[in-house]
Amino acid sequence: MDWAAIGKRIRRQREFIGYTREQFAEYLDVTPKFCSDIELGVKGMSVPTLCRIAETLKLSTDYILFGTDSSAEQPPLYHMLQQCPEEKRPYMEAMIKNFLLAIADTRDQLS
Repeated sequence: MDWAAIGKRIRRQREFIGYTREQFAEYLDVTPKFCSDIELGVKGMSVPTLCRIAETLKLSTDYILFGTDSSAEQPPLYHMLQQCPEEKRPYMEAMIKNFLLAIADTRDQLS
C-alpha cells in the first residue's frame, strides 16, 4: 500500500470539498492528529474508517486505495455534481437548465 498516495488523494478531496481537518475528523469520529497522520501517509486506517472517509468525501474506496475509479474519467462537472447533496439536486438541475437556456438565448441573439 502506498499510504502517502492514499493520504494525498484524501487530503486533495477534503480540501476540494472545503472541510477543515478538524471538521473532517469530527465527521469521521477520530482526532485531527489521526487525520493528519492518514493524510501524510504516516498511518493506515481500518476498513470502517476507510468506509467513513469514502462516504464523507463521496469517493470510492477503489479510488482512495488505488487511485483508480471508473468515475475518474468523468469531467470535473460530474465530480462537482456528485458533491451536491441528494436533496439539493433538483435546485442544481434547475440552475443548469437555466444556464443552458441563457446560453442558447445569447447564441440566438448573436446570430
